[in-house]
Amino acid sequence: MTNSAILQLLGLAARARKVVSGEELVVKEVRTGGAKLVLLAGDASANTAKKIKDKCTYYNVEFYVLGDRYDLGHATGKEARVVLAITDRGFAKKMSSLLNEN
Repeated sequence: MTNSAILQLLGLAARARKVVSGEELVVKEVRTGGAKLVLLAGDASANTAKKIKDKCTYYNVEFYVLGDRYDLGHATGKEARVVLAITDRGFAKKMSSLLNEN
């Protein structure tokens, strides 16, 4: 599978309101256990990337670096997005299998 299948699934999750975007909201979801999977844009700042990676590692949440901020934003129907959290276990499981395939 290519990134397009992953981004299409991300768009579907966004329409189902199972995606949280924005650094602080994602960190909150990771802390409370709501985030099942986190996607980070490849062009995120070093500070943001370190913060998200450290939180995900500490709270044992899967995270992946995918595309750039415009790819993630376009997939969710918004402007540029640097970090996204998937809050649904089903979407997270499917997305994880697609990302591991890639």
